[in-house]
Amino acid sequence: MVRAVFSSDAAAAAATATHRDRYVDLLRAVAILLVVVGHWLAVNLTVHDGRVSGANAGADVLQLLPWARPLTWLFQVMPIFFLVGGYANTASWSSHQRRGGDATTWVRSRMFRLLRPTAIFVFTLAATKALGWVLKFDPDIVGGAVWVAAIALWFVVVYLAVVALAPALITWQRRWGHVTIIALLVAGVGVIDLSRLVFAVPIVASLSYLLGWLAVHQLGVAWRDGVLTRNPRTAWLLAGGGLLSLLVLTGPGPYAVSMFGAVGTGLQNIAPPTLALLALATSQTGLILLLHDPVERWLIQPRRWTAVVAVNAVVFTIYLWHMVAVVIVALALVLTGALPQYPIGSVAWLLLRLPWLLALTVVLIALVRTFSRWERPRLYGAQAGQLRASPQTTARLATGVLSCLAALSALVNTRFAGIAPTAVPIVELTAFTIGLLLVGLPVPNIKRQDRLCGDSGPA
Repeated sequence: MVRAVFSSDAAAAAATATHRDRYVDLLRAVAILLVVVGHWLAVNLTVHDGRVSGANAGADVLQLLPWARPLTWLFQVMPIFFLVGGYANTASWSSHQRRGGDATTWVRSRMFRLLRPTAIFVFTLAATKALGWVLKFDPDIVGGAVWVAAIALWFVVVYLAVVALAPALITWQRRWGHVTIIALLVAGVGVIDLSRLVFAVPIVASLSYLLGWLAVHQLGVAWRDGVLTRNPRTAWLLAGGGLLSLLVLTGPGPYAVSMFGAVGTGLQNIAPPTLALLALATSQTGLILLLHDPVERWLIQPRRWTAVVAVNAVVFTIYLWHMVAVVIVALALVLTGALPQYPIGSVAWLLLRLPWLLALTVVLIALVRTFSRWERPRLYGAQAGQLRASPQTTARLATGVLSCLAALSALVNTRFAGIAPTAVPIVELTAFTIGLLLVGLPVPNIKRQDRLCGDSGPA
């Protein structure tokens, strides 16, 4: 099977359409790989009285070395993934419209492709908790292991919500103006930032998870529609203006300098996104536009492009399972007594980062080979369906999407903890299963008159 996978990647690379922007695929792959490596480097494991615990080494280093906090501007790449998502979703939605498709069938197709690997991941974590309870393992160890593995779900929840809203927002942005929609989203984040500073209301702050990442996604929409590339000076304005805004917001302004975790003083930037993070995303967008042409030429080389295709084919699986690799390697080190204990930042600790990364890479490759079949539609056959849906199908899809989002949000908030570390979240899993079934049901045929009365194509 592995040989077939690599052969299919090479075939897909060779069959790439000449008009495809390969640079976008490279950005997606690089962004996720940097997120994975960053998370791995930030983990520091210790053992006290036979119990393993973890700490965020990156946060500890940044607390000790304030001068290093601006370096996080170079390594916070999650905005790039949402930017590329906006570009890719716009291209896909436009193509779907040209073929006569509607928003319901597009959302169903995109959602189901993301929910398949997510379902395998979620049910595996739930089964791990249940097995730990049956075998009477230490509930703290089991609960901690599942907690670490489930951290990846926060991004899944936000991105699924963004995908569900993408057709409407793309349509509105084209109708009312790209600047208008993006400005409204940014203004929403600004209002929430102000409420956080003045009133410290956490429930209101959670809205920025959606508004902030939607703003970056819609910036990708503007890129795909050519708004950002009509004038060569736009890239320089975005890069310079974003950087200047970031310096003001984190200097005399009230925002923390670091773009990772809860580090330093000031309003924290990543959970949820702030105006400072959006300023960083703006500057990154400008830099990305400036590098487009030389990198696109570099990707013409077949082997380079094949590697990009291979990573993109399993990029969601890599993200979902990368913290599971940490759990497996950590438990293996603890059980064998081979976990060395060195102070964070010491020379010995830094030297051990390399074998740590190598071990995690080996385990993640094995996990990806095992679970990537759920992300690769060509290996099991993509579900066929109609291009247009009835109102009943739209209502069913909306119910399924909301059920999945609610269930995954609950799992993110509890991280499978429940009342006790061994508790399996039955209610959340049931809601997720129902939602998955509603999304996955095929779109039935609709009558000819329904097709004629519906939306006839692209905007």
